[in-house]
Amino acid sequence: MNVPTYNLYGEESGLQREFWVHCETIAARSSGYRWEIGLHRHESFLQFLYIRDGSGDALLPAGTVILKPPCVIVIPPGPVHGFRFSPDIDGFVITLVPERLGAGRRLSGEAPWFADPIVVSLANMGGAAGYLEQTFLRIAEEYEGERPAREEMLETHIATVILMLGREITPGPGAQLPDLHLKRVRKLKDLIARHHREQLTVEAYARLLGLSATHLNRSTRHVTGMSTHDLIMERSIDEARRALVFTEYSIQHIAENLGFSDAAYFSRCFRKRTGMTPRSYREGERAKLRNKEGEASVNG
Repeated sequence: MNVPTYNLYGEESGLQREFWVHCETIAARSSGYRWEIGLHRHESFLQFLYIRDGSGDALLPAGTVILKPPCVIVIPPGPVHGFRFSPDIDGFVITLVPERLGAGRRLSGEAPWFADPIVVSLANMGGAAGYLEQTFLRIAEEYEGERPAREEMLETHIATVILMLGREITPGPGAQLPDLHLKRVRKLKDLIARHHREQLTVEAYARLLGLSATHLNRSTRHVTGMSTHDLIMERSIDEARRALVFTEYSIQHIAENLGFSDAAYFSRCFRKRTGMTPRSYREGERAKLRNKEGEASVNG
């Protein structure tokens, strides 16, 4: 099955107002998809869905979870997931780049209990539940506003959400550790993050992990549904997308910076995975951003 990789909740391109964070109501996005978001993944984003009313299902790697508000769905980078919501769904979805926050790095990268999708019920959190719910509302208000220190307040509120949820889902001493496949893929993603500009082969990554390429591929497919090669290439293409939209570097420079042997090969790889040439992608995404800015100016 070909599972799409979205840059943002329900979108195939990053159109958020601030590149590191995006906040909107769940209804605003899911209503356009008849309240059903098909299976997809976010390779670089950490996502929180706060649901305070309504009903639905979360389609997660571990199975389908029935949503019972109030609850929070945590979706870390990588895993395939989807949602089905009732038309009366009420809540917010926050999508962010975890590297922006120290708390995000710790809980989505190093702590294994936060590396997999999870649904956290707020019913048994006592007074902490109300505080957490108010923090989500403050995030939504800050995101929509233009008050002084907006960025700093957003970072503070989001870090609070992350740390409170981390406390709630921290396993006890007898908790089961993640299975072997998950451990391997987490280590692989760490290695790809450090070495993706070197364009290492699958065999090279397998050697760094002390595995055969066959065993590494088996673990990667088990966790992500992708081959190891596709996972490696996906990181390069994600980096290329960002560089094409947010820098003035030439396509030749971007290709070389990402370790591709030449611009023509880079263009073929990019087109195979996005359906567009690098130049067309850059022009299209920048046009969308200009339109967004124009709409904001008119509405402002």
